[in-house]
Amino acid sequence: MTETIETTEPVQPPSPPGEPSSPWAIRDFRLLWLGRVAAVLGIQIQSSALLWQVYEIARRDHPIAEASLYLGLVGLCQFLPLLAFTLPAGAMADRRDRKHTVTISVFVESLCALGFLLMALHGNPPLWGLLAVAAVFGAARAFLAPASQAFLSMVVGRKALPPAIAAQSIAFQTGAIAGPALGGVIVGFSVPWAYGVAMGLFFLAIGSILLIRTSGRPIFTDTGVSPLALVKEGLDYVWKTKIVLGAISLDLIVVLLAGVALLTPIFARDILHVGPEGFGLLRASFGVGALLVALYLSRFPIVRHGGLWMFASVAVFGLSTLTFGLSHFVWLSALALFIGGGADMISVNIRQTLIQLATPDHMRGRVSSVSMLFIGASNELGEAYSGVAVRFLGPVGAAVFGGFGALAATGIWAKVFPSLRKADRLS
Repeated sequence: MTETIETTEPVQPPSPPGEPSSPWAIRDFRLLWLGRVAAVLGIQIQSSALLWQVYEIARRDHPIAEASLYLGLVGLCQFLPLLAFTLPAGAMADRRDRKHTVTISVFVESLCALGFLLMALHGNPPLWGLLAVAAVFGAARAFLAPASQAFLSMVVGRKALPPAIAAQSIAFQTGAIAGPALGGVIVGFSVPWAYGVAMGLFFLAIGSILLIRTSGRPIFTDTGVSPLALVKEGLDYVWKTKIVLGAISLDLIVVLLAGVALLTPIFARDILHVGPEGFGLLRASFGVGALLVALYLSRFPIVRHGGLWMFASVAVFGLSTLTFGLSHFVWLSALALFIGGGADMISVNIRQTLIQLATPDHMRGRVSSVSMLFIGASNELGEAYSGVAVRFLGPVGAAVFGGFGALAATGIWAKVFPSLRKADRLS
């Protein structure tokens, strides 16, 4: 039998009769969407510049295997602040104004872009300086993620939430496509220009957020509970809600093993020999596939057999990573990433819908922080893992091992979390 999403208490009060079913009819959502596009675009351009710059500096004195470890350090330096601050940030998002937290976090990100710009203008920046600013950027993301996820439901309401999640995914993928492509072109021209453009986009995001009229104050603001108790309550809720636990832990292990973002500069420079322009193509291919699927899901969201769709998409993601690792043709590598991006978008959309609908508003910040911590671990810690894997297995071996690992994880999680596998309605 299939299962619907169930909780032990009402997820959220019923939607008011006049509440819009389309998020695009809501002015504040359109501003939030624009701000997200600008912020993600800035992050992707900055990330492309940083990865390319660090790898170029490291390759001056080190072979490929050792230089890849420096790329892993970029991910590790961003993950450690996420690990330290994300759970307290989730508790803060359930007690403080979420809109203010989002604004301040993006402002700190703009200061980080300024720091990267100043060091790039120096001509020969120290690696430790780049890594230190990356760590501050990771701390800002730790506070941004849970507040922005929880603020979305406040802007659109329950009725428009599923299509709003798909639309937010479109915003992310728009930046994920254009960011790496623009980043590759701009980096080929000037690394400082890339950081300058990223800083300008962060300021555009701040302006959009400041124009939003919706209050960011959470519904429940009981200040009598200690922050530690709030964090524990959020962790307990995730642990007891097996559908949520299974969804976010599956994403953690699969992206940790099969994520290839860190491998793209290595493949572009030293395996496929396509330079910064080809690097931009590889980085953008994943986002193109994800964007097309997100556009489809925003119009035709998945409402039945959610668990089966999620496991199938994760398996396809693993196969695409395996193909990328074995490919020696740039067109095949780009196609594999394109398919992987589409599969990943299906998984992301289902996971976020499950989490938002299965969580009451007064806990959304904390539950989102747990989810973001898992995502941060899979992305930033995954980059550190990839650097080590390349050191011992080589870039091709690391990608192939990750693909097989994702396929194995799909089967294991389907067995361990039957409630996730049997999840049916996503409404």
